[in-house]
Amino acid sequence: MFLDKNRITFNTTAARYSTLVMELDIARCAGYTAVEISQDKVRRYLDAGYSVDDLRNELDGLVVHGVGALVDIERQGSAEKELFREADKLFMLAYAIGAKGVQIVSGPLDVQAVVDFNEKGYSKLYTGLLHHRHDDQVKLTVKNLTAIADRALEYGLTVYLEALSWAPLNTLEEQVDVVRRVGRENLKLVVDFWHCYTSGATPEELSRVERDYIYGVHVCDSLPYQGGVPVETVLRDVPTGSGVLNLRDWTDAVKSTGFDGWWCSETFCKNQQQGNSYAVAKDLKRQLETLVFS
Repeated sequence: MFLDKNRITFNTTAARYSTLVMELDIARCAGYTAVEISQDKVRRYLDAGYSVDDLRNELDGLVVHGVGALVDIERQGSAEKELFREADKLFMLAYAIGAKGVQIVSGPLDVQAVVDFNEKGYSKLYTGLLHHRHDDQVKLTVKNLTAIADRALEYGLTVYLEALSWAPLNTLEEQVDVVRRVGRENLKLVVDFWHCYTSGATPEELSRVERDYIYGVHVCDSLPYQGGVPVETVLRDVPTGSGVLNLRDWTDAVKSTGFDGWWCSETFCKNQQQGNSYAVAKDLKRQLETLVFS
């Protein structure tokens, strides 16, 4: 079906401060047929006394491309055991609600840890693999990703990696490399324009990524990045389409790979997130349809 190709998908950032039920209403009213949702909202919904059956009813008619996110996926030692417990719990939840995938995110999630490490050589926060050599970062990340992908496969799930641009192994080349090394069909990448831009990628480089590595696309924008550690809360505080990224070039780069999966617009703009989420969701959908289908 046409709708199964290049499906325009609602992303939770467009209704960041709403409840899950309100978020799904916003998505439907704006005309979306698919969603990428947050496990935090799902768990708050369930913790309030609603059942998984209630949740499935709320999601009825919507494709759930992803639930996010399993974070700091490179954790080692005792923290690695906790990572896998979190993974199993999230995979069970995603399976129960009929989701197709789960987003996984490299770390450290907290950018302040990277700022501290670059300035002082250490941080009191979780620092992930910052202390390790590049070869060891690759080896340990591949080890964890293999275990995560194998666990997800037991639930029929795809896991899709978003490598944060302030974390190790953040370039497109490095992301493709670790996914290739893992060699699991259910491990993919999500292409995020902002993380690509702030890690030094270009649309030309993106156009050379093999389509089979891409699970989905986050279309988003940025204020000018002058180098150093990219601080998301500062650089992403701009309406999608009003920043420095040429969204047409980035979108065409993905399309040139032959990718025809799902696309969603993200917004981290405070003004949009505090505005009328119904209107924001419609505007983002209209913008994304223009980019993808023309």
